[in-house]
Amino acid sequence: MPHLSLVTPCYNEEANVVDLYEQVKAVVEALPGYTYEHIFIDNASTDDTVDRLRELAAKDERVRVIINARNFGHIRSPYYALLQGTGDAVILLAADLQDPPPVIAELVAKWEEGAKVVAAIKTSSEESRIMYAIRTLYYRLVTRLADVKLLQHFTGFGLYDQHIVKILRGIDDPYPYLRGIISEIGFDVARVPFKQPQRKRGKTSNNFYTLYDMAMLGITSHSRIPMRMASMAGFFASVLSALVGFGYLVAKLLFWYKFELGLAPVVVGLFLMSSALLFFVGMLGEYVSSIYVHVRKMPLVLERERINFPPDRLGSLAPLSGPPAPPARPKPPPAKKTDGDADPDPERKAS
Repeated sequence: MPHLSLVTPCYNEEANVVDLYEQVKAVVEALPGYTYEHIFIDNASTDDTVDRLRELAAKDERVRVIINARNFGHIRSPYYALLQGTGDAVILLAADLQDPPPVIAELVAKWEEGAKVVAAIKTSSEESRIMYAIRTLYYRLVTRLADVKLLQHFTGFGLYDQHIVKILRGIDDPYPYLRGIISEIGFDVARVPFKQPQRKRGKTSNNFYTLYDMAMLGITSHSRIPMRMASMAGFFASVLSALVGFGYLVAKLLFWYKFELGLAPVVVGLFLMSSALLFFVGMLGEYVSSIYVHVRKMPLVLERERINFPPDRLGSLAPLSGPPAPPARPKPPPAKKTDGDADPDPERKAS
């Protein structure tokens, strides 16, 4: 009997987790011949989300809860939760109900047809039209810059075969960009379109910084073009500056008393070069920051507590085991005396 793992990241979603649990339960129980577990990972919520999850876990043993030791961010926590799913397929969906639970049935149907990855793609949204347009422009930009073809309007909501999850577990990336990794590993992706509803309860935790972080992560993880653009821009700017400077010199020599240089070209050129320099230094800083995160080798998530998990699935709560101690060296056997050995103290022997 196929087993599904539903995975839901949470942060301050006390108003939504119970409703989400009920909707997911109704959808999955309607699938013939399936068992399931629903894993919630709480990213150090400051409201009563953990209390709601404890209540759900107490009445349904299929609900499993991971409580993070602190807030590990919107990138690491969902990815870590995805890796905890042990079902034949793992489905990742958000807690805000903007990933509609009824779409789960369509994802499973595509998986039954043989797809290893089934991505839920937003074809329209009830959010602000301006935000949707900005997201569309971002996806087009990243797709043009990336070394691989990325999925547009894919937020991570989808189904992942356990074979894919095992591949993800083997990727040592402390700050993973899931959308890009799915494209990197190269499996064919089945797509299920859906219309994203508007958030009805609670307040989104996304802000300008989290959206910017996601955007920069997508670019720095899968493209070297910005750095090459910096090199090319520097070269062409130096050539252009040399040509403009030579032109001014010729004009001044030909029209010495009539041609006035003025400060305007100098000021405009200075501000232009300074702004371009700051932009590319900032981009370089993003790449250096990405290298720094990878060099630190920090764990994705550290947990404070697990609820309803079997003993063989402790995750980061498992006791740490160091390298085995080296075997003790055997003591050499004592040397045997022979008849020819002289006693070092003949007087002591005589006494």
